[in-house]
Amino acid sequence: MPRPRSDDRRAAIMAAATRIIAAQGLGAATAAIAKEAGVSNGSLFTYFDTKADLLNQLYLELKGEMGAAALGGLPAAAARTQMLHMWSRWMDWATANPLKRRTLAHLQVSDEITTSTRESANRTMAGIGEILERGRANGPMRDAPAALVFTLSNALAEATIDYIIGDPDRADEHKQSGFDALWRMIG
Repeated sequence: MPRPRSDDRRAAIMAAATRIIAAQGLGAATAAIAKEAGVSNGSLFTYFDTKADLLNQLYLELKGEMGAAALGGLPAAAARTQMLHMWSRWMDWATANPLKRRTLAHLQVSDEITTSTRESANRTMAGIGEILERGRANGPMRDAPAALVFTLSNALAEATIDYIIGDPDRADEHKQSGFDALWRMIG
């Protein structure tokens, strides 16, 4: 008879996986994650069929959290204003959650993340894609592939986040400079 699952225990495993993967990378043992979560290795597999299942669910959770943070409180406004809001919230989430950001970076390049999981994650980020599309509709990159524009935007965001982390006293200035560069590229 399967053991009952607990939302708190599952959350503890996800939080532990975030910390361990941020520190050790994707090669981290599930036993280390279980120990960090305060559960047995066997209990971990009550919640996740395999390590790959854990990684896929963690990827979805982190992408969903980042997307929700970026879109939270989105004003009904012109595309530029919405882009600035989304950009600022994205920067705030990433700088406030460095372990989640690092873990997400590991997961984004993992071969363990399935196509289905990536498609699900993209659906959770659809609102961001729609704003980006409206933002570039009349700009110099309007005919470029959306994936290229998103990849370039992501690279600019990562560079801006790194600058903010390295120089937090000027975070607002770096956030605005990064957005200005983004808007010149697409708007």
